[in-house]
Order: sequence, then structure tokens, then C-alpha cells
Amino acid sequence: MILVTGGTGLVGAHLLYKLVSDNETVRAIYRTERKLENVKKVFSCYTQAYQELFNKIEWVKADILDIPALDDALTNVIYVYHCAAFVSFEPDKYQLLRHTNIDGTANVVNLCITNAVKKLCYVSSIATVGNPLKNEAITEETHWNPEADNSVYAITKYGAEMEVWRGTQEGLDAVIVNPGVILGAGIWRYGSGVLFKKIHKGITYYTSGSIALVSVKDVAAIMVQLLKSDIKNERYILVAENWSYKSFLQTTANALQVKPPKKLAKPWLLQIGWRLDWLKRRLTGKRRRLTKQLAHSLITKKNYSNTKITATLNYNFEAVEDVIAEVATHYLKQHQ
Repeated sequence: MILVTGGTGLVGAHLLYKLVSDNETVRAIYRTERKLENVKKVFSCYTQAYQELFNKIEWVKADILDIPALDDALTNVIYVYHCAAFVSFEPDKYQLLRHTNIDGTANVVNLCITNAVKKLCYVSSIATVGNPLKNEAITEETHWNPEADNSVYAITKYGAEMEVWRGTQEGLDAVIVNPGVILGAGIWRYGSGVLFKKIHKGITYYTSGSIALVSVKDVAAIMVQLLKSDIKNERYILVAENWSYKSFLQTTANALQVKPPKKLAKPWLLQIGWRLDWLKRRLTGKRRRLTKQLAHSLITKKNYSNTKITATLNYNFEAVEDVIAEVATHYLKQHQ
């Protein structure tokens, strides 16, 4: 039996599609019935028999913060894919991020050990990978600096990784994947789906930074290969290509058949923007859309290396341009 946490998210849903398509015996946890529709929408992108595949999954209502329910979900489970996480870059969400990402992961790790799970695959993020001292490629060995101005999301995902590594010291075999921005179809209310939604509505500006991109299908395929392999206690950056934001936004806009952004947002404009966003939050209570750390990332150029995973699995990533075209096609089809 395989257990998937976060099965109603973009990575989890695509992973479930691959697992049930491969006739694996799968259990997945969910928190609300409404989110189960996410999985059906993802499945429907790839097959008309989506309900049949969906019904192959043993769904268990549980939460990674509910230890008794999570313990029940792990009964007779041999392998675990831990995809569940809370994603936010809003500083005032730090405690919730910490509770879900760190405490929740600690629960998963502890119960994997208690239930003698053979192997855990944890989905982290490139947000937890450090920055090089010079203009060098970022690898799995690049040092994380806890004193840097890291986002609250990055801090809590790094803390979650520490829980996984702690588990490996207590006898649990595990692998960690660190994907870049994950592109995939079927879920448009959050994650990279929101980018397609916003670009389709129209974006005027692009920024001078870079974005590390990867297909969700590549992420799921690599996770399965790693869990089935003898590899343990390793982490892998999952990035297909590093693009400029300008290229990404313009390519996506063209794929969505809308006008691409043509104006560069100057760094000073972003500096003003995140301060005004902070003030609006203070005055109105509305959610933050542009934090200091996010503004900085939008003008920062980084080069993430996928050498370790390509060499380990002899893996060839799907071309990002093809991924964008496919996701855009699904978006237009589901929003006719």
C-alpha cells in the first residue's frame, strides 16, 4: 500500500494519476470533499475515464496535524509520498506555515518510523536551497544561510527538511525532491495555475529576474523512480530549465492567445510596490500580494542545476516550451 499526503494538490493529484495508471494500490488523505474535485479535474485533462481511475484510490479523511487519523491512514502502508504543505509568502502566516509544514512533517516522519514504513519521499522546494557566494550554478550542495532574508515559506520548508533528515537518523529511509516552479494543468486557483489565470486576464509588466521551471509530470515520474530505487537519504533539485521572467510571461501569453507584457517593471517600482502592499495590509487587512522577499526574487537571476538528478536517473526533462503549450491548451479548454 502506498500513501499520498496532499493528494488534492497539483503534485499530489498528478502523482496519484500516475500511480493508479500504473495499477499501484494507493491510499490518499484529504481534508474536505470539495478539494476532491481538484483531482477529478486533473485526471480529466488526460483521460475520459477519469472517474474510473479516481475510484481506484482509497480516500481517507485525515490531516497531517491530526495524529490519530494520520496513524490510521498509515495502517499497512509501505511507502509514503509526502506532498502536503501550506504555501504562503505572507509574513503574518508564519505560525500557520510552521505548524503545517514543520509540525505536520514531523508527524508524518514519526508515524512512518512507528509504522515501519520502508521509504518516504518528501516534496520540498528550491526555496530551501541556498544562494551561491558568486554567480555560480546552484546545486544540492549550495549552503543555506539561516541569517539571510529568507521568506517565511522557505524557512518552514527548510525546517520540514530538517525533520526528514532527523527521521533518517532514526532509521527511516527517505529522499527529498526540490522542484522549481511546477507547471501543470487542472488546478487554477492556486500554485502555477494562478499564473496562467493572471496572464490570460492580461499582464502589462515583466520583471528582470529569472524563474526555474519544471513539468509536474516530470516531478511525479522522478518521485516514483526515486522511491522504487535503492537510493536513500539524498536530495535532488528538479528544474528542467531556467528562464527569464520576460520569456516565461511572453511565451505563456502567446500560448494563451493574449497580448504579452511589453514593459519592464523597474526595481524601484517593485520596492515601492511591496511597501504599498504592506501599508494596504495594515489599513485594510487584505492579504499580502507582494512581499519584500518576493519583490527581490522577481529581479534576481539564478541558475539551478539539474545535473545530479539527470546523472542519477539518466533522466530527460520535457522541454518547458512544450509544457507551457500543453498547460495553456488545457486552461483554454476548461475555461471556454
